[in-house]
Amino acid sequence: MRGDPLVTLPAELTGSARDTGARYLLGVDGGATKTLAAVLDLQEGALHVGHGGPSNEDAVGAEQAVGALLRAADEAIAAAGIERAEVGSAVLAIAGTSTDSIAANLRRRRDDGWIVVNDVVGAWATVDGGGQAVAAIAGTGSNVFGVGPDGSWRTGGWGHLLGDEGSGFWLGIESIRAALADRDASGPPTRLGEVACAFFDVPDVEALVTLVYSKPLTKGEIAALAVETGRLADHGDEVALELYRRGAELLGSQITTVIAQTGLTGRFPVGLIGSAFRAGEVFLGPLRDRIAESSPEAQMTRVEMAPVGGSLTLAALAAGRQDKLDFRGLGGLIDAALAG
Repeated sequence: MRGDPLVTLPAELTGSARDTGARYLLGVDGGATKTLAAVLDLQEGALHVGHGGPSNEDAVGAEQAVGALLRAADEAIAAAGIERAEVGSAVLAIAGTSTDSIAANLRRRRDDGWIVVNDVVGAWATVDGGGQAVAAIAGTGSNVFGVGPDGSWRTGGWGHLLGDEGSGFWLGIESIRAALADRDASGPPTRLGEVACAFFDVPDVEALVTLVYSKPLTKGEIAALAVETGRLADHGDEVALELYRRGAELLGSQITTVIAQTGLTGRFPVGLIGSAFRAGEVFLGPLRDRIAESSPEAQMTRVEMAPVGGSLTLAALAAGRQDKLDFRGLGGLIDAALAG
């Protein structure tokens, strides 16, 4: 049943665009809880930001999502002291299962030629500036996307009910399942039940079950438990360690699939993006081993750049101005703008 790639790069982002001489680039990172926009002045090296509410269509619908995107973008443009027409290139990287409705709604409201892509494409651009590379995202959810000599490919990204393997949510819910298995003697003993009860402030795992079903707990709240699972793994809890090994195997399988589908060989970067990787070697070690089975020269590295940096990088590609973008310094520029 294998067919076309689930996510493809628009032609403008393949790195073959002619230099438009654009001075101002606009990048937008849209998510389920907030939106961040940034205008980069390539001439002055200055960056200006704008903020908006949720812009994930799955969370708020296309119309409200586009409203949040435009508010954030307009705020960043105003902060830069320029007119909208002066934006030479703009890329909006939006979370959600599909961005088609977002793009169509945006075109109806503004005909600026702004490019809309899935947020996994923006994440990939933070790895190596839009080169041949793989981005593995494991935050609340998980997703893998890469570009190689044979094109682009996405694996995973099916959401918490059907996927999100190796993500914070997956680790959190599997931790609760392991605690219940310990309680009813169908699984090995673990301190996960004790830790989960303390984390959610309930007296026992029976009350935790009630909390999961009756509140219900949000994806983010369940994903936050993964931090405690990581601490237990660091202290040698075998069940917690096994959860990270399983998560690494599942996510690693998705990464190696993307590598094979895109034709990547030899030395290339695999960028790790998201809070789940903060667990450290309990997760990174088995993940590194899994990738090395088929791609021993792949360079696995943590990516710290804010996602909006990927959108700006893509905007530079679309404008043919990638050689004018200080990619290595972009992360620090964004951090400074956000801190200010």
